[in-house]
Amino acid sequence: MSSSPKIWIQAARPKTLAAGITPVLIGTAMAVEAGVFHAPAALCALIGSLLIQIGTNYANDYFDFVKGTDTEERMGPQRATQAGLVSPATMRFATLVVFALALLPGAYLIYRGGGPILAIGIVSIICGVLYTGGPYPLGYLGLGDLFVLVFFGPVAVGGTYYVQALSCPPEVLISGLAPGLFSTAILTVNNLRDADTDIKTGKKTLAVRFGKTFARWEYVLTLIAGGLGVPLYLAVTTRHWFALAAALALLPAIPAVRTVFTVEGPPLNAILARTGQLLLIFSVLFSIGWLL
Repeated sequence: MSSSPKIWIQAARPKTLAAGITPVLIGTAMAVEAGVFHAPAALCALIGSLLIQIGTNYANDYFDFVKGTDTEERMGPQRATQAGLVSPATMRFATLVVFALALLPGAYLIYRGGGPILAIGIVSIICGVLYTGGPYPLGYLGLGDLFVLVFFGPVAVGGTYYVQALSCPPEVLISGLAPGLFSTAILTVNNLRDADTDIKTGKKTLAVRFGKTFARWEYVLTLIAGGLGVPLYLAVTTRHWFALAAALALLPAIPAVRTVFTVEGPPLNAILARTGQLLLIFSVLFSIGWLL
């Protein structure tokens, strides 16, 4: 059994970590434009966001194994616990350590932002565990999409802005819908890939509940709504017209959409990674456009 750094990096699912980085990027860019940028708060928000996401991924690795969801039939990237690279007890301990580490930057953010940030931190960690853990895991009930949309979207962007400005205008929360929708698209590809095995283990994702065709269209619509709908609305209502440049991220999405409608199983792993790249491209373009 190995405990090399490479195993832990793989278990953190680096190809999906853009979901934790991009909301902080967008929230910070909006804070800079508003003249309320606060570097220590922005840095702590980034570290805290990444630690909570990694902790959630470790928890997912552990709970999916003990619940019997991750089996030899798994079509996604290798999971450390299921592959025998890390013992369940070690993965459980690592999950607790990472969430505990998140409390360090979180303490500063709570000192600066007060009660609202304390509430966001507590709920984020609880939901990170309950996503696949507990008697009613969110991911097993088809609620994972809503969790990702909210917490990797308006909550993360709004929280990042709030700890810098100590206020949060509506346009910040609306902008947060974009990374939330892109992150939901990442989850949708994951669930589409695993639909056949999830049916066998009773994991009722939306791809299982409503079918693969539904999941494919969910993928397309979340990309369009996030990549075009949100920046277009903000451009019209706030006159930040350069934010529309973010819609260019949809151009490299075209091949991914075509692939989603033509393949199943392991080939979707590449689309999952590509969607994470699209999220990063969108967020960089949106942030630059907002600052211009």
